[in-house]
Order: sequence, then C-alpha cells, then structure tokens
Amino acid sequence: MELGIAIVLVIGLAVFTVTPLLAPEGPTEEALPIDVTPLTDLKRRRMVVYENLQDLEFEHKAGKVAEEDYKSLRENHLAEAAQLMLASQEQEEITEHDLMIERQVAERRAQRKSQNPDPYVCPECEFENPLPVKYCGNCGKQLPQQSHKK
Repeated sequence: MELGIAIVLVIGLAVFTVTPLLAPEGPTEEALPIDVTPLTDLKRRRMVVYENLQDLEFEHKAGKVAEEDYKSLRENHLAEAAQLMLASQEQEEITEHDLMIERQVAERRAQRKSQNPDPYVCPECEFENPLPVKYCGNCGKQLPQQSHKK
C-alpha cells in the first residue's frame, strides 16, 4: 500500500516537473498583445528619464554623487528629456488631413443638432439627461412632456 502511494507521488511529481519543459515556447493565445505606438513609447521613455532625474536628485542630496558628476548627469538627463518631449510633440502634431476630418465631424454634429434637438436636454440648465426622465438630474426641474416620448 505504501509502495503504491509512493509510486503515484513520484509519477505526479515527474509529470508536474516535465510539463513546463514540454510546453511550446512563445506567446500563447492567452497572452495579450502589446500595442506599442511610437507616441506611447516616447512617453514611456520620457517617464523613465524623469524617474532617473528624481533618483539623481535624491542621491545627490544624500551625498552619494559628487557635485561635478551630479551636474553633468543632470544636464544629460535634461537634454534627453527635452529631445523626447520634442519628438512627442512632433508625433502629436495635427496634420491638414486631421483638421479636415475634425471640420467635417463638427459640421455633421451641428447638422444633427439642428435637425434633431435632443429631447433629454433640460431647457432650464441645459443638462443632458441620459434617459427619458420626468425631472432633470441636475437641477430637479420638471422636463417638458416631449422629453418622455421616444
């Protein structure tokens, strides 16, 4: 009986140990894909530089970094942060194509608003109620009857 239990435990331990070694390498379907855009990468790198600057300040105040080393490292970090900030701004610049799209969206919103006024907007405080209600969710005034009809 004891021999049988020992054999089952050894086999279970062997399976537990060998299973990860036989698993396929690389990302599985369970792993989430990482969507890294150039802009998010620049922002992440900039945050790392800011953290490095904070660490440098702390180390200098603690007396672990010499004054001349502190100054040169600080200048390097600030220059790198400035470069990353400039690159981020270049990535965020709106192009003419983007402006055209924004204008078209604004025009369509204006058309839609003029054609179909929102029945859930309070005429008193202009709060947009999310559902058909009898009273305004912001000021508590009773809404006109038309706002209850769909």
